[in-house]
Amino acid sequence: MQNMSHAVMSQRVEPADSPDDFPTPPWATRALLEHIIDHQDTKQMRCLEPACGAGHMAKVLEHYFSEVQSSDAHDYGFGEVRDFLDSEYAQNEFDWVITNPPFRLAEEFVIRSLDIAKRGVAMLVRSVFLESVGRYNRLFQQYPPSLFAQFVERVPMVRGRLDAKATTATGYAWLVWEHGNTNHPRVVWVPPCRRALERPDDYPNIQSRFTW
Repeated sequence: MQNMSHAVMSQRVEPADSPDDFPTPPWATRALLEHIIDHQDTKQMRCLEPACGAGHMAKVLEHYFSEVQSSDAHDYGFGEVRDFLDSEYAQNEFDWVITNPPFRLAEEFVIRSLDIAKRGVAMLVRSVFLESVGRYNRLFQQYPPSLFAQFVERVPMVRGRLDAKATTATGYAWLVWEHGNTNHPRVVWVPPCRRALERPDDYPNIQSRFTW
């Protein structure tokens, strides 16, 4: 009999050569700017989205930043085809680096981004990303985040598409590193906001689960 427990259902294991394409619902990106980062501060800033996929996150960021440069190691028909980890960037080239990184490469994405971003780095990750002795030794011990912002609502992501009716057993959070912030890491919650931040045109050709 198939094991359908939440622990098993929440796993998202991808092969080493997988593009790990799990598009971010636009409302989850808006939540970062509306509830975590002061979007009034970002209007004159430049942002890099280095794992842009089909552009679902980048298109939202364009409403909050003066410039958004988008790229991905795979060709999804949006942004530049460019491998973030193997590309040259100048130190402090962008004000912010914001993305939903491939889970198996998330540590490398964080470390690479910290050198490129002048103001800060924000990564959308599974909540369990905080776990593991190895990750603590490789990343968090030397580069602790400023902020761990846990979604109180689930953020459904499915392979290769946006789906307004999808469900998930997986919890997600925004991890934020702010340069110059010497305080101890803080835990905050992203309040219930999907209904307020979701837009009817977020899901092309799919009727939203909400009535507008």
